[in-house]
Amino acid sequence: MKVDTGVNKDMDQVSADDQRALYYHLVKTRRFDERCRKLFKQGRFPGTYFSAVGQEATTVGPAYGLTKDDMIAPSHREIGAYVTKGMPLVALLRQMYARANSPDKGKSHPCHFGYPELAIFTPASTVAGQIVVGTGAALAYKIQKKPHVVLSFFGEGGSSRGGFHEALNFAGVHNLPIVYICQNNLWAESVPASLQSRVEKYSDRAKAYGFEGVTIDGNDLLLVHTAAKKAIAKAREGGGPTLIECLTYRWYGHSEIDPANYRTTAELESWKKRDPVELYSRHLERAGIMTLGEREETVMKVDAEIEEAIREAEASPHPRPEEALDDVYSFSPARNYEHPS
Repeated sequence: MKVDTGVNKDMDQVSADDQRALYYHLVKTRRFDERCRKLFKQGRFPGTYFSAVGQEATTVGPAYGLTKDDMIAPSHREIGAYVTKGMPLVALLRQMYARANSPDKGKSHPCHFGYPELAIFTPASTVAGQIVVGTGAALAYKIQKKPHVVLSFFGEGGSSRGGFHEALNFAGVHNLPIVYICQNNLWAESVPASLQSRVEKYSDRAKAYGFEGVTIDGNDLLLVHTAAKKAIAKAREGGGPTLIECLTYRWYGHSEIDPANYRTTAELESWKKRDPVELYSRHLERAGIMTLGEREETVMKVDAEIEEAIREAEASPHPRPEEALDDVYSFSPARNYEHPS
């Protein structure tokens, strides 16, 4: 598939400091994701886990450089966006572990992360639901005349849902400050993209709603970052929405309980050769921005942060049974217990 290369000229404008920071967030996302897979397999938290290993560039790249009040409208694989925007690892882990002091007070699915302090709202299991909510937030920003932008993430399968089309049509009509990030990883759970849509490029769907759509290599971190940065600046300045389709691939199944035996080994191995972490590492080496030793130091720093966050999360208190009624009703009978800090 041909991809758009119009943002390549902008890649040279990313400073060396920003490129090093992008590497830190990329590696942090990968190492944390792989560690969470192990934690789940060890039975350290219940439910399941949705890994995004292989497609980290699609979340780290767009989120880098967002302001505190720019909103992230996530699905369930956006760890890279959370980490890059500044959500503490311990907050992510407390939510996974369903602890009382997690952002959702232990009430949500292990991978439905939210963090209101950084304008990250908690998604639900409804496919493409976050697209609708994110579009509504973009409308609110416009009505309030606030200079904020929304990033809405979803897989190509989500573009087959009615809410996707309603939201994008609405965003086009009202010229809303939102950037839609479609992570085309070829599989909507176990359904191949060829059975999802007849369009060759999902970005073409933006044309029906009157705004720009581009398709790019989603494993090229700098390319994703510069494409998203350009679209975000356009939205912030009143230029309206953009749909960015990132061609990428998740290495593992839909969740940790999915063996992904509907995919071929050859397909998986071909995409592993396009590992976004390895591709970016080679770029940094060639450009003289980070040496191997500096990259290894970054990995060790990240691993230490992860282990400390795990210790802190596992020491956090479990919710008390009676807290299940909190935040459900506008009025609840008084109960004589203290909320954990």
